[in-house]
Formats: sequence, C-alpha cells, structure tokens
Amino acid sequence: MPDRLVTEAGRLGVVGAGTMGVGIAYVFAMAGFEVFLVEPGAEAALRAQVTLKETAAGAVSRAKMTAEKADGYLSQVRIIKSATELPVGLDVVIETVPERLDLKKKVLADVANRAPRLIATNTSAMSIDDLAGAVRDPACFLGMHFFNPVWSLKLVEVIRGAKTSADSVERAQALATAIGKTTAIVADSPGFATSRLDLVQALEAIRMVEEGVASPEDIDRAITIAYRHPTGPLRLSDMVGLDVRLDIARQLAATIGPRFAPPRLLQDMVARGDLGQKSGRGFYDWATETTNSNAG
Repeated sequence: MPDRLVTEAGRLGVVGAGTMGVGIAYVFAMAGFEVFLVEPGAEAALRAQVTLKETAAGAVSRAKMTAEKADGYLSQVRIIKSATELPVGLDVVIETVPERLDLKKKVLADVANRAPRLIATNTSAMSIDDLAGAVRDPACFLGMHFFNPVWSLKLVEVIRGAKTSADSVERAQALATAIGKTTAIVADSPGFATSRLDLVQALEAIRMVEEGVASPEDIDRAITIAYRHPTGPLRLSDMVGLDVRLDIARQLAATIGPRFAPPRLLQDMVARGDLGQKSGRGFYDWATETTNSNAG
C-alpha cells in the first residue's frame, strides 16, 4: 500500500499550459488541490489564466458553485515558468507538453529532480516504457491520459509501464477518484486503448471528407444521432488539434501498421496551419462556432 493515498486535497504540478494542461489544472483546483502550473511562455500563461477564469465563471453561471468558492479555488493555482521551480515532494506532477519524445524526456527528468510521490504523463500514444528512461525511479512513473474537455469527460486512462509499481497505479486511481473521475487500467501498448479506438474513427471520417462521401457536418451528425456519441469525430478532431491527430497517427502507423497512416487531407490541413479550434479553422470555422468549451 502507498504510504498515503489521496484522502484529502493535496498539492500537484502540471507541466504545460496547453488545452489539456489547463483543463487538468482546473479540475484539480476545483477539487481543492493546490496547483503549480508550469508554462514558460508569457502569452500562453496569460491565456491559461483567462481560460481558468472563464471556465470557473461558466460553472458559477450554471450554479455549480458560488463565485466566492470559485475565486478561492482559482487562488490556489500558481503559474510558474519552469519545472525546476516546482516544490519538492508534491503528491503528483503531470506532464502535458507536446508529443515530442526529446521534449517529454527533458521535462520528465526535470520533474524527477523535484522528487514528487508520483510522476505521470498525459501522452495519448507514446510508450510509457520509452519515457520511463528519463525518470530516476520508473516505479513511480505511469500514464494518466485525460480527455478534452477535462472538466466534462469522466475517464482517466491509467497506463501501467513494465516497471510501474502497484502502489503507483493505486495512487493514480485515488487521484482520479478525488476529482470525480473513473479509471481504466491498461498496459503500455501503442495507442493504449482509447487513442487506438478514437483514431480509427477519426481517420476514417477524414478519408470520407477527402473522398467526398459527405460533409464534416453530416458525418458528425450521423455519428452523434445514430450512435449517440456526444461529439462527432471531425468536431472532436478540431477540438483535440489536427496537429495532435497527425502526430498520433504517424506514431501508430510506425508502430502498429499502415491502417493508421494519416490521410493526405489531414497532412495538408496541418501544413497550411488549419489546426482546428486553436487556430480558428479546421473542419469547422471556429470563429463562428458556439462551443461548450467553458462547460465548467
């Protein structure tokens, strides 16, 4: 058994203030955790602050919490510039930087030097065992794969590496429970469970657009109405980021096989900067879209 599971709000670090990092920071802050959010870029740090405030305001407007409570929770989020500034001995540090092996390993090595009880990566597809080489004690390292928007989707996929201890898995489950999430435990296999299933549908939907089978709107409408998915694969791809989709497709194509090869349309859209919601245009024009991004 771990020396201390999460029975009350604790302290954690989140490295990277992109969409996922901010979402993870938000849900832990709203559960009463003290959060250290690492973001070296001034512009990204400012966007993170705005997103946190807007998301909390959305929760207040829907009477999910009082303004006073939201302000109190947000005051527990501190944005710092480097993983080397994280306090020593946090309950967990979750890495959420872009899907580049060299970058993740550098960040994880810096995090390991701060000796948190648990180190997690939010990678969607990278091998936990490959990343574990950057951590001094791989027994305390695993994957905690959250889903966007973090405040709405209840699953955390916990990925167990070859050297991950049973205590670390239990600690990750306890953290997920503390923020109202449900876990699925999977082995370290390319794409894990959710990324493989999600990407198969997304890539086929993109091929259908490429082949002129139907419009993005009609493909998404078919999935959401016929199969009761909350979001269609093309809208979700825009929300995730088409560059992220492309990175994962390339990784899985290299490790699993050509059925995950990215369609030419996806490659072309990323090359011209149409990345989805974060760039304003993807399969949808996000300048005119009304989204649920601040579901709180």
